[in-house]
Amino acid sequence: MTTSPASKRLKTSPLLIGTHNGHFHADEALAVYLLRLLPTYNPSTLLRTRDPSLLSTCHTVVDVGGEYDPPANRYDHHQRTFDTTFPNRKTKLSSAGLVYMHFGKAIIAQRTGLDPESDDVALLWRKLYHEFIEAIDANDNGISVYPPSETANLSKRFNDSGITLSSLVSDLNNDFSISAPPTNDTETLVTNSTSSSGPQAEEDARFLAASTLMGITFLRKLAACHTSWLPARSTVLAAYESRFENDPQGRILVFREPTPWKDHLYTFESSYSSSSSTPSQPQSQVLYVLYPESLEKNAKWRIQAVPVGKDSFESRKALPEAWRGLRDEELSAKAGVEGCVFVHASGFIGGNMREEGAREMARQAVEM
Repeated sequence: MTTSPASKRLKTSPLLIGTHNGHFHADEALAVYLLRLLPTYNPSTLLRTRDPSLLSTCHTVVDVGGEYDPPANRYDHHQRTFDTTFPNRKTKLSSAGLVYMHFGKAIIAQRTGLDPESDDVALLWRKLYHEFIEAIDANDNGISVYPPSETANLSKRFNDSGITLSSLVSDLNNDFSISAPPTNDTETLVTNSTSSSGPQAEEDARFLAASTLMGITFLRKLAACHTSWLPARSTVLAAYESRFENDPQGRILVFREPTPWKDHLYTFESSYSSSSSTPSQPQSQVLYVLYPESLEKNAKWRIQAVPVGKDSFESRKALPEAWRGLRDEELSAKAGVEGCVFVHASGFIGGNMREEGAREMARQAVEM
């Protein structure tokens, strides 16, 4: 008889989740937390072991057991034949990706109140995988961000490995005491492990701390995507479609309030093919984005150069070199624009006291 998917089961008694003991990683730490966000698994008990006879008693097992069988609630990825990926992605999944692929939509719907079958849930599901979960999958499977052949002759300017989530989780494997501030967070889901004392219980406690670290980070990412990124999609689309009102070639984008625009801008640019161009409105990339610093009535305005890519520090067209590093009256005199506040030394951003001043700076910059 086939076991029903966990998200469909009726809630009866606390379920037993199994994962391996010993050195833990970010993927199973997150996988356990994600499961416990579902009503079926909250509350639940955690068993950390590699003993097959004990794992067989678990309702759900992640990252151990050598089996990927969703109907039986088994989510391991260490099999030699395992090659499952998230839809339309190439990165092999870890236990975090497996749990997220199967239960992510239900978790997103529960946390946001959106219809589980809605396009918005599907959009957030893909967004959070691309922006958060996939990197955890890649890290656990030893997949580099860049092909090794492209980085063979590169050396880092500084070490950034110590600030990654995976590194912070790895640190928690070390048996040391540290005073932690008290918390009133009722969402940490630190439920009991089957171990009650001794070294295994101490290790389990550190695992639960790692699980909470990963889970709270996920929830913050989800909250940001739901409350900021998702609503901004329609705002950016409207601004993008009206960009020719600001510049004959559509190179200037204007927002009436601060908006997370980068991700959406690149999406809309790629979806508008060159066939949409006309002689009067040629297809051009957006070079500058204008927006007020805040929602205050007399807020200053910013002019920001669009990066060549979402994660790049290089601008498509930085603000004019002659303006860079100048401020206030000196900048206004140099640009011939009243109300200038500053232009960053790299030319990626500048400011003006008023919207019209920022518009004039943009109109000049696109032609210089």
